[in-house]
Amino acid sequence: MTKYVIGPDVALRLAGERAGVRAELVAPTLIRSQLLTLLFQAVRRGELTKQAADAQLNYVRGLRMRLLGDRVLQDVAWKIADRLGWDDTYAAEYVALTQLQADAFITLDERLANAARDVVTIAPIDALY
Repeated sequence: MTKYVIGPDVALRLAGERAGVRAELVAPTLIRSQLLTLLFQAVRRGELTKQAADAQLNYVRGLRMRLLGDRVLQDVAWKIADRLGWDDTYAAEYVALTQLQADAFITLDERLANAARDVVTIAPIDALY
């Protein structure tokens, strides 16, 4: 089965659609905190109710997704962020994990996809369905 690294944007889209995922998912452990922050901010802005945010969070928690965050991943993320001239390593962890453990990276962020395209394979979200 094909393995895909997904970012928090993709996880939230899947949760909003209650999509049935037919692929193996992988993500860095930092996705948990990023998702929590994104949902908290959406509630604060009035875009979601707390109940809707909880439902989305529970959906994502229920996905069969392997979470990784070891030293090797961090070392590779550092190198990728440095190579691509990024200001931080958050996105680089997703790209690094794709290099180390997956076949392709799925993001809804076109700028990130374009930046990472020379480093890893980028796949569309439809590949998950």
